[in-house]
Amino acid sequence: MSSGSNKAKAVGPADISAASDSYTGRCSSTPGLGVRVEQPPRYTLGLLQTPRSTADSAGAFSSDGVRLGGARKGGFAPGQVARSGGMKPPLPGRGESYFGDKSSCAENASTVNFTSSSARGLNSTCIGKTPLSSTRSVCRSHTPLMGYSATSSSAVSSHTIASVIVAVVEGRGLARGEVGMASIDLKNPEVILSQFADNTTYAKVITKLKILTPLEIIMSNTACDAGNTTKLFSLITEHFKNVTFTTVQRKYFNETKGLEYIEQLCASEFSTIFMEVQSKYYCLAAVAALLKYVEFIQNSVYAPKSLKVRFQGSEKTAMIDSSSAQNLELVTNNRDSRNGHTLFGVLNYTKTPGGSRRLRSNILEPLVDAETINTRLDCVQELLQDEELFFGLQSVISKFLDTEQLLSVLVQIPKQDTVKTAESKITNLIYLKHTLELVEPLKAALRNCSTPLLKAYYSSLEDSRFGIILEKITTVINDDTRYTKGCLNMRTQKCYAVKPNVNEFLDIARRTYTEIVDDIAGLITQLAEKYNLPMRTSFSSARGFFIQMNADCSTLPDGQLPSEFTKITKMKNTYSFTSADLIKMNERCQESLTEIYHMTYLIVCKLLNEIYEYIHCLYKLSDIVSMLDMLLSFAHACTLSDYVRPEFTDTLAIKQGWHPILEKIAVEKPVPNNTYLTEGSSFIIITGPNMSGKSTYLKQIALCQIMAQIGSYVPAEYCSFRIAEQIFTRIGMDDDIETNASTFMKEMKEITYIIQNANDKSLIIIDELGRGTSAEEGIGICYAACEYLLSLKAFTLFATHFLELCHIDALYPNVENYHFEVQHVRSSAGNKEKIAYTYKLSKGYTAEKNYGLKAAEVSSLPPSIILDAKEITSHIARQILHRQKSTPETMKQRVVYHLAMRLVQTARNSRLDSDSLRIYLKGLKKKYEANCPAPGPSDKQQ
Repeated sequence: MSSGSNKAKAVGPADISAASDSYTGRCSSTPGLGVRVEQPPRYTLGLLQTPRSTADSAGAFSSDGVRLGGARKGGFAPGQVARSGGMKPPLPGRGESYFGDKSSCAENASTVNFTSSSARGLNSTCIGKTPLSSTRSVCRSHTPLMGYSATSSSAVSSHTIASVIVAVVEGRGLARGEVGMASIDLKNPEVILSQFADNTTYAKVITKLKILTPLEIIMSNTACDAGNTTKLFSLITEHFKNVTFTTVQRKYFNETKGLEYIEQLCASEFSTIFMEVQSKYYCLAAVAALLKYVEFIQNSVYAPKSLKVRFQGSEKTAMIDSSSAQNLELVTNNRDSRNGHTLFGVLNYTKTPGGSRRLRSNILEPLVDAETINTRLDCVQELLQDEELFFGLQSVISKFLDTEQLLSVLVQIPKQDTVKTAESKITNLIYLKHTLELVEPLKAALRNCSTPLLKAYYSSLEDSRFGIILEKITTVINDDTRYTKGCLNMRTQKCYAVKPNVNEFLDIARRTYTEIVDDIAGLITQLAEKYNLPMRTSFSSARGFFIQMNADCSTLPDGQLPSEFTKITKMKNTYSFTSADLIKMNERCQESLTEIYHMTYLIVCKLLNEIYEYIHCLYKLSDIVSMLDMLLSFAHACTLSDYVRPEFTDTLAIKQGWHPILEKIAVEKPVPNNTYLTEGSSFIIITGPNMSGKSTYLKQIALCQIMAQIGSYVPAEYCSFRIAEQIFTRIGMDDDIETNASTFMKEMKEITYIIQNANDKSLIIIDELGRGTSAEEGIGICYAACEYLLSLKAFTLFATHFLELCHIDALYPNVENYHFEVQHVRSSAGNKEKIAYTYKLSKGYTAEKNYGLKAAEVSSLPPSIILDAKEITSHIARQILHRQKSTPETMKQRVVYHLAMRLVQTARNSRLDSDSLRIYLKGLKKKYEANCPAPGPSDKQQ
């Protein structure tokens, strides 16, 4: 079919399933060598590089004779894939396109038809480039769609390059609300499966997707049929406007095929996944579509028994919705996304990409198992107490490369070989050798550790497979070959990676390359002598060898370089240039290098084929390195501030805690405050004027809770936490205020979400609810919301300006009132009063009842108006106070309730001996008698 055709030939069912039929025994002709060789499993860096020449593209065949330059074997037929037509970001980990130049990319994609349309125009169809190409699709025709994609820009923030592809599918009919998800990171060969029941807000789905930060989301075309779009599809497209959406036919969401994929691809170490997911049909359906699609876009398959597959249930981690993560600035600063003033920034002293990724995912999904958390805390404590262990581990961990990405590369089998894949394979073998050489130093650093987790890691590193792989590598690869920084240094390592006398022709090619490099150095020396200029040899991956020199323009003849030199660039006093002879020698050098790479590639392929069965131990190593890196980061953060180890009870108690992010920003240490919530005092109302510290304090509590649940120490003198299964925040931000109507609707959505999803184990933080409407409506909404939340056993902190809300403690004994103190000072210049903020939290509600009137007093309003306003305010306040005044009976009920809660808490958590417990209980009795109101006349008669 010609590249200009508007419609590609349909691919039959046999072709669709062919890609997964065989993973081994592929052959290909190696370009430039003139022989056909049996190829081992392909080990390639990232995705396949499309050949740059048309001849290479046309001449590339797989072992079964299928031309690989056109439609991919096993790919999706036209109309089976629909995707957005936005600009695609560069793929992760590479500075250039994986698909070579645009012309070859267009030719290879010419027989693959992709439909693109906007959410509003369902009939718009485009024929696009290769799926992950960075060129824009061009509309060619209007054909009926079998699926469509929501228009969305796929721009990714400059500081985070997304690399995760996610497939989502929902049950139909009575099963609607049951959702299956499968995801894979293109940098990490790990498939994560999830299946769970969600409510009509789809909060769990949105939260999980926000944590994954996907590059692309795959859904069934039935989820977005014209006129029948599902609510889940609508919500996902609404929340992820900068993510590419792709729809495929529902038949690819096949649970039977998904189970087959897992059986074929799951590494033996993780085979228990079969029992866990065999009845979870929706996540199996999702993984079937995901892996088929990933094979299609990568033009490669995963090697058999090579992937880590795990099921991630929502019950093992706490849920923090995306709005709360944003409010708390967990991983992104709200004012500047490039700013590191976040919780992630406070704790991130990791040395490896894997450690950084693990820290980020843990902050967004804290643990809920106290035993696991305490195991981590034991490790952090040992690292803090043993300085030698800390610095020894940190020194070794800092030398590791991205182990997860290395694994991802090793388990991929490209369907086509190029010079780029040959070079990448050699590079990855050097990375693998470098990584394995660090296992023994890591073991040595862990040898004398005492905590169970660190001991377990030491035992895992005794796996004999690490030694077997390294031994096989060192039989072929030079002992002094290692990862080095600098493109020329790394090129030299690749050229001389294989030991001499392994291949005679390789040795000859390397001697030729050495001679050419020596000739280049000699040529530049001759030119320097000829023109009496301080020239030196330089190298870059883009230009090859070129000439550089530092010289002032005035020292040059006529202020210019000799005419022999071309491609002259100047930066300050540094000149960069080349010559015709040097360009020719660079070409000879590149030809020689290509020959070396091809011969080295054949040797490396054979070596990798021998060690392939052992490489799965790297999954274990990757997990150990990333976890140790995160724990070292926690310990490092503790050394820079006075953090303490948290305890886990049924109480949230923080003594003199402070805001961890504010500490990094402020010149002075933030003012510390206490926090105390129990089952008997589970609802705290906080009042105080604007800027007194309410919002900062509320965020501080949530951040401390998250830090404790990920295994970090906490900024406080002492702290105890109840495990929170959900953390909800509704924080008032000035940036949100546009109009009262829009602000009020946003508030209602947020409080509705909290009410629908909160349970007894939640931590709920609400700040300034009801500010977007009238005072009467605001008070009513706040009161109703408080009464509903009081019916739960959740720990709730509720900041408000509505002082009328404080009197709810007369009806509910588990409500406590606190306020932020302020001081009134008179200015020395005159009689005007100013407010000095102390940022100290005290019991009771604020005395600043008329903060608005005080603000009016310092304005230019006439005194008569201010006097009238004060009288009216006092009259209304007396009426409200009279209606809400506590009676002796309600006060007695409150005291009895608090006594009962204290007794229950003592029974659960007391570690006192019998004598001390008796003294404590007597003290409780005296406190009860002192606080209990005296009986009235009617009580005495009874």
